[in-house]
Amino acid sequence: MTTTHPGKRSRTRAPRLSNTEQSQTARPQAGATPEAAESPAAEVSPEPEGPLETRALRDVVTAEPLVEGRAASFESLGLAPSILEAVAAAGYVAPTPIQREAIPLAMHGRDVMGLAQTGTGKTAAFTLPIIHRLLGGPKRLRCLILTPTRELCQQVDESFRKYGEGTGVEVAPIYGGVAYDAQEKALERGVDVIVATPGRFIDHMEKRNASLDSLEILVLDEADRMLDMGFAPQINRIVSGISPYRQTLLFSATMPPEVEALARKYLRRPVVVQVGRRSAAASTVRHAVYPVPRVRKNDLLVELLRKPEMDSVLVFTRTKHGADHVVRDLHAAGVEATAMHADKTQAQRTQAIERFKLGEIRVLVATDIAQRGLDISGISHVINYDVPSQAEDYVHRIGRTGRAAATGDAFTFMSADEIAMVRTIERVLGKPIERISIPGFDFGTVAETD
Repeated sequence: MTTTHPGKRSRTRAPRLSNTEQSQTARPQAGATPEAAESPAAEVSPEPEGPLETRALRDVVTAEPLVEGRAASFESLGLAPSILEAVAAAGYVAPTPIQREAIPLAMHGRDVMGLAQTGTGKTAAFTLPIIHRLLGGPKRLRCLILTPTRELCQQVDESFRKYGEGTGVEVAPIYGGVAYDAQEKALERGVDVIVATPGRFIDHMEKRNASLDSLEILVLDEADRMLDMGFAPQINRIVSGISPYRQTLLFSATMPPEVEALARKYLRRPVVVQVGRRSAAASTVRHAVYPVPRVRKNDLLVELLRKPEMDSVLVFTRTKHGADHVVRDLHAAGVEATAMHADKTQAQRTQAIERFKLGEIRVLVATDIAQRGLDISGISHVINYDVPSQAEDYVHRIGRTGRAAATGDAFTFMSADEIAMVRTIERVLGKPIERISIPGFDFGTVAETD
């Protein structure tokens, strides 16, 4: 296993493995015992008085970095031996801060609201305790995880299969863009866990392929992104069919008012586990802004890609047409690249990700569909070809690099009409972003012609 340390980036070109759950720090958590997770209903605190929509969020736990002298192991969390074996086999040694705090709480049946930057291990923070709780239980649908995108659905499914290997816990991914047949057969056989996008899951509910009668655990993953994509009505419809005495886990990179309202509505006396400040970018990422006329952006991209350290580059554009245009220009310049956006079929999107993971192509050009859930280790650079219109989207985009304490670079191409948006991003980050002027490209020396 190649270990990536803070301040040092691995340049291995072997197939890149998922590292959302990459472990870095830990401390022991009192009371985290396997026996605590036998009965979800018994462990959930009584329903507080007052309407769901108006009750306040409860305890807040701030997950801090490792303090010398504290234990740094998954064993200290009280996970079952079979799960510990799977974690060790995946090459992970110590939990990240969000995992260290959230896993024992989830094992005890508490509702948890996890707030953390992208790349901090949120997926394992709920998959590991859920697998632990489902061990040895009845074979029926006991857990539903809702995700905003197909790609994130696939990655959560992979996480369950990786950590649940040999445990007997069965999982089925349910998302659109593919035929119903295979999904229907999996549901007919019976599964413990469904990982789904809201729209496709409602389709199966209407076909009576899935019943929520026995559901014990609900997870809302990347809740802020789901709300951004307009899934609130679908979420409300799904949750209305689930027992209010379930355990609910909500994970989000940010907490705008809409997410807080969602938490107040659906979580019961939750513990809020927060890593870092809200809307913070990963501290392992180096930021830079390149002033450039809009019509010279592709020329600048080609120029930067000549550097040998640009070995795994994720480029974000604002539109699908823009992504295709960038790929065509890169091909004309002799740079191997592929595009990923909503107009691509699921097979094409999956193939693009796999080729990028394997290093067959070094440039993946994507719209914000890849903003969340694209978990690939070794991405050296994220380039904002277009400045995102929302400051928080910047945080999510650059979270694709610098994951799990690895270092990475985030470059933003800024045309003259995007200066105001960059300044908004700097206000959210709480610091200025370095400007890098490339002779012949800076719009201060080249006339803007578009």
